[in-house]
Amino acid sequence: MSNKEKQGGFFYNMKKRAEEASTVRKIVSIIIIAMVLILIIGGISGYLYISSSLKPVNPDSDEKIAVEIPMGSSTSTIANTLEENGIIKDARVFRFYTKFNNITEFQAGEYTFTPSMNFNEIIESLQTGRVVMEATHRITIPEGLTVDQIAEIYSENLDFTKEEFLERINDDAYIEELIEKYPDLLTEEILQEDIRTPLEGYLFASTYDFYEENPSIDTIIEKMLQQTQTVYNRYREQVESTEFTVHEAITFASIIEKETAAEEQRPQISGVFYNRIENDMKLQTDPTVIYALGEHQEVVTFEDLEVESPYNTYLVEALPIGPISNFAENSLKAVVEPEESNYLYFLHDSEGNLHFAEDFEQHVENREEYIN
Repeated sequence: MSNKEKQGGFFYNMKKRAEEASTVRKIVSIIIIAMVLILIIGGISGYLYISSSLKPVNPDSDEKIAVEIPMGSSTSTIANTLEENGIIKDARVFRFYTKFNNITEFQAGEYTFTPSMNFNEIIESLQTGRVVMEATHRITIPEGLTVDQIAEIYSENLDFTKEEFLERINDDAYIEELIEKYPDLLTEEILQEDIRTPLEGYLFASTYDFYEENPSIDTIIEKMLQQTQTVYNRYREQVESTEFTVHEAITFASIIEKETAAEEQRPQISGVFYNRIENDMKLQTDPTVIYALGEHQEVVTFEDLEVESPYNTYLVEALPIGPISNFAENSLKAVVEPEESNYLYFLHDSEGNLHFAEDFEQHVENREEYIN
């Protein structure tokens, strides 16, 4: 091949490469422009979608929608509940909004929302616990009550009988369902053969609002269990640091509850019971005898102390088989925060004051001075 032909081929290849490079640049430019356009369009679409999601579902709606936020609900659960009920458009946007604005501390309860409410109005209600809907029924369950007494209160205020409530709460199949649903609170211990009623002690003392005309027995029981779960969670780590199971801790709390109504006395009594347990002494607490007898009475006789029952702490070692009533939060707190002392005995005088003793001889002296 001549030099002229070689030179011509060289320039031809250079021209071809230049054309290919130009084509590549055009393709790359088109791709970049397309990607930029996609990002811009996506950004605008995302902005418009989020802006739309932040606005009320229906600004002109007056519809009132009842929504229940259970105890212990996470922000994610609350967001999903609001979306499912048509209160917000997108649960994800609600979650991001609350997280970005560091919004927490939502309150459980029964709320009434409307689709015309914006995010800030919804959040304000959830944070303050401002329940728009007025309760159809407001029922107070005091501390120190048995399941039988609780059933009586509900039957007097709602549309079912005491017997129906007790039948449901003693249904083993139903109790098994509840154990699966509340595994951190309820265990198989509540189904022991000699347990009088499985949920004794687990229906927390509080004031409960119901927004249905005829709330079901299941609704009532679970509402009370949720409250017990919430209270127990505050002391769970402390309970787990003791040798007690949750069932034993609640049993202990119920005994303290029945021993005194005075909050300041509860840690003192708890400390005495701890001392007796550590010294392999029976608790010998009268409220367990009264529960074992199955009937209320003001005076416990010597004959009563001999009643054969796994609840009678004059006969059984340490704690009885189960709780003898529901309890106040400070009774559970006393279980995990007992007052340290060397006392092994105590008694109440006629005015409710406590008198302690380190040995039986001193206890007898206190009894002669303050009781006889």
